Amino acid sequence: PIVFGPDLIRSRTGRAALVIARTTSTFLCSSLVTHRTGPSITMQTMRAPVAQGAATRVAGRRVFRPVAATKVSTAVTTDVSKRTVPTALEEGEMPLNTYSNKAPFKAKIRSVETITGPKATGETCHIIVETAGKIPFWEGQSYGVIPPGTKINSKGKEVPHGTRLYSIASSRYGDDFDGNTASLCVRRAVYVDPETGKEDPAKKGICSNFLCDAAPGTEITMTGPTGKVLLLPADVNAPLICVATGTGIAPFRSFWRRCFMENVPNYKFTGLFWLFMGVANSDAKLYDEELQALAKAYPSQFRLDYALSREQKNRKGGKMYIQDKVEEYSDEIFDLLDNGAHMYFCGLKGMMPGIQEMLERVAKSKGLNYEEWVEGLKHRNQWHVEVY
Repeated sequence: PIVFGPDLIRSRTGRAALVIARTTSTFLCSSLVTHRTGPSITMQTMRAPVAQGAATRVAGRRVFRPVAATKVSTAVTTDVSKRTVPTALEEGEMPLNTYSNKAPFKAKIRSVETITGPKATGETCHIIVETAGKIPFWEGQSYGVIPPGTKINSKGKEVPHGTRLYSIASSRYGDDFDGNTASLCVRRAVYVDPETGKEDPAKKGICSNFLCDAAPGTEITMTGPTGKVLLLPADVNAPLICVATGTGIAPFRSFWRRCFMENVPNYKFTGLFWLFMGVANSDAKLYDEELQALAKAYPSQFRLDYALSREQKNRKGGKMYIQDKVEEYSDEIFDLLDNGAHMYFCGLKGMMPGIQEMLERVAKSKGLNYEEWVEGLKHRNQWHVEVY
């Protein structure tokens, strides 16, 4: 085994697996992220290259100090030029429930990459799944994942684990733009005992930990695709206002890749794409380098606003939550919606009460009846909510 620092990271040869020691949900390793792909493990720096060093001994053990490495990421690209894609995936009706619990699809994990920094409030992974194009989907849909193993149900019977739904984080063409993969954005679910401050492995999320710990080649049982709520509108000129918290960014990654990074002959997006992203701090941002590249390449079409609750203050001096950031642009957003914009919400269901209260307050200040205003948006299919 190779040890990076005192008991921080160990590579177990032969499994291409990774073990990371953590306290609660924060990595002890403060300068490294993991990128597991193929039969080997690549260690990469988060920001600046690590100073080159050599093997030394710590507490009687041989310790390897990491040398400078070039960051390589499959989750993020700063090349936002349009790619050629196999247009056969544009044909036919929208796929829906092609595979079920009784007749699931078997795929394989290609890679798992941690995409949050050391000071994030939890670990989020970008996971590429090899599908060979046999479980097609449309942007905004979800896959079901059935974790391995069984559980005891309320009747005392041993049964398979239930299906967990994950919004698909790639366009229908996948991260390679060839239609043979799909991507998931998964936050590792852990439970920290409030008294001891330690994680309780018995209460960890079964499926999220299975996915985040998966080695390349691991078989994954899938269902779906499902979902008709978050689909892109047929009008390519309609503004898209996307509001996300955490891994709720997943479907919007599929949107921006289709809108800006793929050369689809029958789909030429000409509208405004406006993303509001809410996370705790800068280390919890997801796909930020790619988003910044898009903002630079399409300054008149792509807008990006963050709500960093632990780093920013709202107008009243409190924490900046997602509803506070949206409210800063409420006049513009209401005008866009009046002119045919579509507004999407995705993330934890706890995001919606604050957003709805804010929108109701703004609507009232404009002399609008909030309930009637929202019903009008729903009737015109401009209002899209998928929370969990």
